[in-house]
Amino acid sequence: MAGLTKRVIVDAAFDLLDEVGIDGLTVRALATRLDVKAPALYWHLSSKQELLDLMGTEIALRVTADLLALPEHLTFGEVLRRYAIDLRGHYLRHRDGARTFSGTRLVDPTPLRDQEIWPTRLLARGIPLDRIVDMFDLVNAFVTGFVIEEQERSQSGSERYSIAARDRAIGPDHPLAIELGRLIFRPADQRFAGQLDIILQSVDADP
Repeated sequence: MAGLTKRVIVDAAFDLLDEVGIDGLTVRALATRLDVKAPALYWHLSSKQELLDLMGTEIALRVTADLLALPEHLTFGEVLRRYAIDLRGHYLRHRDGARTFSGTRLVDPTPLRDQEIWPTRLLARGIPLDRIVDMFDLVNAFVTGFVIEEQERSQSGSERYSIAARDRAIGPDHPLAIELGRLIFRPADQRFAGQLDIILQSVDADP
């Protein structure tokens, strides 16, 4: 079909994801969205996984572009903080974003090539490469896990994750357990910032 490009397909897939979530995002549903027969899409996609890989690659391109735009003078800890905040923001822009985009295979090598920029800068400051890799990997895992849980809570409704119902189930004889729950269910932005601080405390000062 004329005009049915991968750019058009990916944009429509993002819109469909926001409406129906990861479980409702199928090649057949996307074909309906684009008003084409499913076989027309299979000229461009072999499976739902390939579609997810295309979408995940688009997110990786955006995140990497943001990372490259950071000022070169930032410390390693500042780079990691900006990266974490930015990655969370991209995940939260889409329903089931963390579930959808994490673990996808990049189909464009551009983000992989662009990964060389910040390690080159950090190596020049004397920070070992394995340290750089481990810290980015740790931050990525934290953000992904945090946002998966964050989106599950927000998308499931207040009744499913009711603090009042939790307090009643625990009972008044366990005040510490009740207080723990209130801390666990603090506003997401507050929890994210505090937990990210804890992770970044392990980053050594730049040499």
